[in-house]
Amino acid sequence: MGALRTQVGRTQAGRTRTEHTGAGRIRTILAAGGLVLLAACAADGGRGDAPVAAPPAPAPAAAPQTPESRTAALFRHLRADPVRLAMFLRRMPKGADLHNHMSGGIYAENMVDWAAAESACADPKALVLKPAPCTRGLVPAADARRDVGLYNRLINALSMRNFVAGAESGHDHFFDSFAKFEPALKTRVPEMLAEAANRAAASHVLYLELMWSNGMSKAAALAVPLGTPAPGTIPGDTATFEAWRAKVEPGLPAIIAAAKTDTDAAEARMRQILRCGTADAQPGCAVSIRYLAQVIRVLPAPQVFAQSLYGYALTAADPRFVGVNLVAPEDNPVTLKDYGLQMRLLGYLGRRMPAANLSLHAGELALGLVPPEDLRDHIRLAVEVAGAKRIGHGVDIGQETDAQHVLKTMADRGVLVEINLTSNDVILGVKGRDHPITAYRAFGVPLALSTDDEGVSRIDLTHEYVRAAETYALDYATLKTFSRNGLEHAFLPGASLWGMPGQLVASCAADHPGTSPSAACQAFLNQSPKAALQWRLEADFHDFEAAVAAEAESGLWGQGHGSKTTAASLGQSPN
Repeated sequence: MGALRTQVGRTQAGRTRTEHTGAGRIRTILAAGGLVLLAACAADGGRGDAPVAAPPAPAPAAAPQTPESRTAALFRHLRADPVRLAMFLRRMPKGADLHNHMSGGIYAENMVDWAAAESACADPKALVLKPAPCTRGLVPAADARRDVGLYNRLINALSMRNFVAGAESGHDHFFDSFAKFEPALKTRVPEMLAEAANRAAASHVLYLELMWSNGMSKAAALAVPLGTPAPGTIPGDTATFEAWRAKVEPGLPAIIAAAKTDTDAAEARMRQILRCGTADAQPGCAVSIRYLAQVIRVLPAPQVFAQSLYGYALTAADPRFVGVNLVAPEDNPVTLKDYGLQMRLLGYLGRRMPAANLSLHAGELALGLVPPEDLRDHIRLAVEVAGAKRIGHGVDIGQETDAQHVLKTMADRGVLVEINLTSNDVILGVKGRDHPITAYRAFGVPLALSTDDEGVSRIDLTHEYVRAAETYALDYATLKTFSRNGLEHAFLPGASLWGMPGQLVASCAADHPGTSPSAACQAFLNQSPKAALQWRLEADFHDFEAAVAAEAESGLWGQGHGSKTTAASLGQSPN
């Protein structure tokens, strides 16, 4: 037999050419950018003139599968199936809902029931709930249960159910709903707390920070003697704030004492409603609840100052109140005119009480809702002037002057953004790729999903996780980070469980959540309510992932893409 030849040449169009040049001989020409290296080998083991390439190194062994990696693989598999995705995400542990207005979290059906129970009234034309007596065209709210047409119109008016934009915008319908239902809620704080807790528990949420204006009207009243200056006319210097503080501060202790009493009574009644401590305890009993003192920012500047001062003082006096937030539409003319002043007064209070926590609605605006000039600096002022540790919404970040600097500052300072996808859609019409969630992630700004006003929007926190996963193709690891961020950035007291990202603090470094902590770790957890809840979240993830992995192995998640969702069909790597 002739020797096997090796050639160097070119192939047409850079293709590989294979030639048979005799029995048992194969000549293969391999193209690489036009240059061809011909490697020859003989079927009968004959030796060529060129060295034969060494056999490829064995592929590295696949990393052993873990419950977390199998859970992540199942999540990838389910992401294209909305129903099973929602089933998965409802069970997934969620650290916290940090942006949740107590009154806006109530479903309209309960509001109508409470109004009927108190013999309150409904206006069948204006579709408003009002206190008794039911005169001048008002009808008993109980009638709505017998008149299905009236009932449905009320539910639609008190929420975003079935809303279709037309003469009325989603923004206006949303914010107008509060005045329609709040008369039915004044005496129902315990029931509101119970509803919020049970709904959170149903989504496996461990912690709620509910915004509540407990005592705020009384605090605002302390500043009425200071007058009603026109918006945008107060210089907002330290001397002005000192003068206002001197007038308001003496009246605060009585309001704080009353707020404590009100909170004691509301929580005691909530526990009764939920039957906490009994064999029939409802799931909401396991949810930890704290409050943000909710300041109404559309009032005259002295009253906003008085409320804010009260909010900061309340957080110092009652550990159940862990921070302050300013609420009401950011596009309100008073808010727009006084926004810079409000940020300066919050900065002044923060310097006097540096331990206080501040989360602010900022950037809940969109081009067209307000002039472009009103989109230029709200987020920056909230972070750099007021000293906010968290931002709610942050939708208009792309319109900020020097937005890249603002984003980098937020990332460097660890300022978390409370992401409210459904709220931003129904109020502002901002959704999908127009939402800045992707920009925040690109800059490393920490994020957590939240509900805003889940009752008005007709959602829960699971819905927001599903929406985020479907819209932005987020993987399980990202959603798990969002869940952890909720507790990491919660205004709970105590040190974090995490010494560094992905590493437990030294006291718990040798421990494994899902098992009993060591004595040193337990001592640390006993000193930190934040770390204790974070440990509980990690234990919940351990149990969740173990259960899901076992279910995937046994095919309990059904079939998809023609095969069972077993470990083999789900792949080898987490994400």
